Amino acid sequence: MTPRSMLSPDGELYILGSDVTVQLNTAELRLVFQLPFGSHTRTFLQEVARACPGFDPETRDPEFEWLSRHRCAEPDAESPKPREWNSDPGTRSGLAPIGGGRHQSRNARRGLEDVLPRGPGYILLWGGAAEEPEFLLAEEMHEGGPVRGRRPRGGRRDEALEEADWEMSAGGGFRERDYAGSSNVDSSRPNGRGTDQTSGARCPEKPENSLTRQNKSKSEMSEMVRSATVTVSDKAHILSVQKFGLRDTIVKSHLVQKEENYTYIQNFRFFVGTYNVNGQSPKECLRPWLSHSALAPDVYCVGFQELDLSKEAFFFHDTPKEEEWFKAVSESLHPDAKYAKVKFVRLVGIMLLLYVKQEHAAYISEVEAETVGTGIMGRMGNKGGVAIRFQLHNTSICVVNSHLAAHTEEYERRNQDYRDICSRMQFPQVDPSQPPRTINKHDVILWLGDLNYRIEELDVGKVKKLVEEKAFQTLYAHDQLKIQVAAKTIFDGFTEGEITFQPTYKYDTGSDDWDTSEKCRAPAWCDRILWKGKNITQLSYQSHMALKTSDHKPVSSVFDIGVRVVNEELYRKTLEEIVRSLDKMENANIPSVTLSKREFCFENVKYMQLQTESFTIHNSQVPCQFEFINKPDEESYCKQWLTARPSKGFLLPDSHVEIELELFVNKSTATQLNSGQDTIEDILVLHLERGKDYFLSVSGNYLPSCFGSPLHTLCYMREPILDLPPKTVSALTLMSMQTADDRSQLENPMEIPKELWMMVDYLYRNAVQQEDLFQQPGLRPEFDHIRDCLDTGMIDHLSKGANNHSVAEALLLFLESLPEPVICYSAYHSCLECSGNYAASKQIILTLPSFHKNVFNYLMAFLQELLKNSAKNHLDENILASIFGSLLLRNPARHQKLDMAEKKKAQEFIHQFLCGPL
Repeated sequence: MTPRSMLSPDGELYILGSDVTVQLNTAELRLVFQLPFGSHTRTFLQEVARACPGFDPETRDPEFEWLSRHRCAEPDAESPKPREWNSDPGTRSGLAPIGGGRHQSRNARRGLEDVLPRGPGYILLWGGAAEEPEFLLAEEMHEGGPVRGRRPRGGRRDEALEEADWEMSAGGGFRERDYAGSSNVDSSRPNGRGTDQTSGARCPEKPENSLTRQNKSKSEMSEMVRSATVTVSDKAHILSVQKFGLRDTIVKSHLVQKEENYTYIQNFRFFVGTYNVNGQSPKECLRPWLSHSALAPDVYCVGFQELDLSKEAFFFHDTPKEEEWFKAVSESLHPDAKYAKVKFVRLVGIMLLLYVKQEHAAYISEVEAETVGTGIMGRMGNKGGVAIRFQLHNTSICVVNSHLAAHTEEYERRNQDYRDICSRMQFPQVDPSQPPRTINKHDVILWLGDLNYRIEELDVGKVKKLVEEKAFQTLYAHDQLKIQVAAKTIFDGFTEGEITFQPTYKYDTGSDDWDTSEKCRAPAWCDRILWKGKNITQLSYQSHMALKTSDHKPVSSVFDIGVRVVNEELYRKTLEEIVRSLDKMENANIPSVTLSKREFCFENVKYMQLQTESFTIHNSQVPCQFEFINKPDEESYCKQWLTARPSKGFLLPDSHVEIELELFVNKSTATQLNSGQDTIEDILVLHLERGKDYFLSVSGNYLPSCFGSPLHTLCYMREPILDLPPKTVSALTLMSMQTADDRSQLENPMEIPKELWMMVDYLYRNAVQQEDLFQQPGLRPEFDHIRDCLDTGMIDHLSKGANNHSVAEALLLFLESLPEPVICYSAYHSCLECSGNYAASKQIILTLPSFHKNVFNYLMAFLQELLKNSAKNHLDENILASIFGSLLLRNPARHQKLDMAEKKKAQEFIHQFLCGPL
């Protein structure tokens, strides 16, 4: 028997890194285990080699040499190569480079360039090898179909990226560790890259033949990577393994601190463009916008708003215009360069495209895309933002495209949309154990879009006169965005270039004439581009009047952005210095911290009203990793209404971090708090790696609310919920529907909840002619006021602190918070089956518990009243059926969203009652 470590084929050389994973094979058993850094690991493996009886006497004892001192000999080409133990039998094995060329971020595992045998060391990946990722150049979608190309170095395809047959992955999402592909580049292709250098046609029609996709899922790909056999023969490759524990974290933290020692700044040219296309299809070439500069950009960031204004796009997210505009952009990129599309993301009509020059594709990593809807109920995607984050060399970049709330007077709602996008936009990190990354946690942020800020305090005539005189600075003094940024309410730390072009909104479509419609909108700079970060120089900022497809004009900005590029030699030296210094650390050192506070009290917690408490962790002399850990038999480190930010992290000696405890009660947790089954009490356990645990106490009180209360409970509450004793609230909340429906056993209830009546009555008296009702979100402070009025019964105060849109949204949030929806879960599937049969649908409603039936009929009667005023409020049956369908009809699998077919059936079910007699 010959033992083999996963770190060396054929037992030739055993080399250990940090927290090494080892496989030991004998004739009788196979063991896979993880060992910590240090001399104990070597001793252990040496003892294993000597202790196992029956070893071949010809086999020499394992040798444990430290990293770079020895160079592995390349295995004989004819010698049998062990198949990696978890690979498929048909998977091709071979020698492959890993991590060449592209350097992942400071937070990713780092590999060294040129790990082929000519260097001081190289990695062997046995089994699990796959073909190298392929990418499609934007200019090579010609009549013969897409031309495939191989990345010059190892990389990963992002499966989620490939939403269409013509889509390309140059760097992908990089959510798992990079894996190696075949090192044999097709020499028959120019430059070994598989690109068609003779192609003269740029961006033609979509190819008929689709690219062959990889069939492996992300989880399969990740498993293949984790189980690969690797020979580590260079210190830098310690960081290409995913989980190294504390030592790896210390190394990466020191590398971040010393980044300037091994990187230099190199400028890359970025084109950033934004265009609100008003639901139109492309009718003209986009080159006057996308290719106006003499030099070809290195990176294109192209954003659209109002890509599709149809109801189908709004409610079902389907639109053919996505492909139309993608093709139009691809055909209009700069003719002097070849580009690869890295990523695209769309939320209804908000779309963002990211392209890079072919030669930079290998240096793009950690690509992620996310969306945030800020429409009604904070979900609808008619307004909101989309973003793509990525790593270019050693610099993290986030590009955000947003479409904020409309109308001149709604600047506060635009501010709220901006804050929502910033707080809710979160990107998963390469290391899944790390908390998500927010927009502001990037070196460079580029923010573009139809921000919708207008010119205030000037009438239409005065604005047009100043534009005609080109008195842009006088006009700019009245720009809402400028005023809000100066007040530091939004875009804190961002910069916008000087505006030297006329307002980009609103024009008559197909012309350069200002809006001549009945509304006669005042001109405004709605379309803007801002940035944040270091080493950024804006070279141009302009509009493009030649394009007349939309009522907006496109805007572009060109930047030179200084990106940190790694100097290989300096990086290697820095890494070795860090590793040497860590070698001197005593393993016995026990980390310890001090906490500024251990007891936290949250008083008078209210529904959907965030409360925060903070404390500071101060570290002593030993680097430490901290994490809030689960208590025994619990699935999370805290209760559902509580969150710690960050929940885990790393501290260098003599450093500190501030932790925020956020308490937020929503529809998922309100019912149990109302009933008294849960209370604002919890214990958090803060654990130090290799150290002690610290216990934090959380206490407080929750003010019961009509939000999250069952319908039958509210019908039996003749007094406001906050005027009732807690025991009464608890008993009524826990009362079953069957008991509630048996009125002979209880005092006479109301037919519908008084809180529901208060909101509907307000809307009936004030908002039946309100334009965009149930489609435009309200303001957060106004919702707080409405909730307090409902819970205290102060109906007279409802109109004093809320507008129509806020009350409408509060009504939707109330229906969403019901633990049992208006149409009970038990009737859900029957409703979908009867969605085309009105008579059968009415019979189902008749079988509902009396309170649910009353509420349903009351709501339908109110919605029919709204439809009688559709000429003013612009509502129709489809809009209302789509909005209320997903609230009144909810899937019994509570956490499962309606699929498209169910969503349409739910809409059709409600649609019948809006059109027919009740």
